[in-house]
Amino acid sequence: MHIVIMGCGRVGSALALSMEDLGHSVAVVDQDPNAFRRLGTGFAGRRVTGTGFDRDTLVEAGIEGAGAFAAVSSGDNSNILAARVARETFGVENVVARIYDPRRAEIYQRLGIPTVATVRWTADQMLRRLLPAGADEHWRDPSGTVVLAEVHLSPGWVGHRVSRLEDAAGVRIAALTRLGHAMLPSNDTVLQEGDLAHVALLASELPKVEEIFAKGPGH
Repeated sequence: MHIVIMGCGRVGSALALSMEDLGHSVAVVDQDPNAFRRLGTGFAGRRVTGTGFDRDTLVEAGIEGAGAFAAVSSGDNSNILAARVARETFGVENVVARIYDPRRAEIYQRLGIPTVATVRWTADQMLRRLLPAGADEHWRDPSGTVVLAEVHLSPGWVGHRVSRLEDAAGVRIAALTRLGHAMLPSNDTVLQEGDLAHVALLASELPKVEEIFAKGPGH
């Protein structure tokens, strides 16, 4: 599909390059033409100088044929205005806006504008690392039956194979995050200090699994 991104900062440029790597056509809009340097010389998409909520600028970026629009500039007001123009004026189905103020993010979510609240997300992630406990849900299926969650791992599991933890808890460890990189573990993968376990399980089993992960082996 064609994707329009407003904002060519670190997030916008990374998003643009990722989308292009996935085979999508991409147009990036920014008021500062120097910002496009972040895209590098290999970027094949459009670079459009202008404001992301201006109709002519969006048309130049191909918004009329776009399947998705992301507003990730440094301004909350600009992001939400651009997201509304993309959704309400041009009928783009998949729209998301980055919002720094979490209170505003909640309001816009209720108005039907999907948002990513940067400050709250970062604070939540920091809190999870500083005070690890229990589980943090990433995804739940529409019926509420199956959950993908990050479950706190006791240091007691360090040095043990993934297969032992899975057998003890009766769950599937879908992925591990290790040193900031995600990986798909095998049965022989040995758990290391600092690993984050992302677990696929039945929602009804979550309390039991939290307890097993927190106690460590032999309890």
